Amino acid sequence: MPALDRLHGARVVADPAALDALVARSLPAGALALRLAPDDLFIIDVDADSLRIADAHAIAVDDAGWVGAWCGFDAVAPHIEWQLPVERPVLAQGSIAGVPAKLWLPVAGDALLLTAAAYGSTLAERLGWRA
Repeated sequence: MPALDRLHGARVVADPAALDALVARSLPAGALALRLAPDDLFIIDVDADSLRIADAHAIAVDDAGWVGAWCGFDAVAPHIEWQLPVERPVLAQGSIAGVPAKLWLPVAGDALLLTAAAYGSTLAERLGWRA
């Protein structure tokens, strides 16, 4: 049974072009960059102090306000009532089991389900997962 674990990373708000450059050239191996909005990026397994961002007005802070779990898509599919994007990789956002959540769908393999830590126990309970 999956469990939602605390995700640690960096949250970066900056000019979209600077975020594009950061993702293309400056992330360490194993880091996963999730574009929450055109000017907002959450990078899992990275410290904010280690980032070099080409935007003098960028805001980069450590962020541990998310929980998530890698899981097979079939574990969450019955709890999604909205149309998923067809293209992969993609970060899809919507209500999952009635909770605001995000679903990282890579080209192949497991999906990453994540939500704000404040919603973690509710989402886990509704999915029948460990909190």
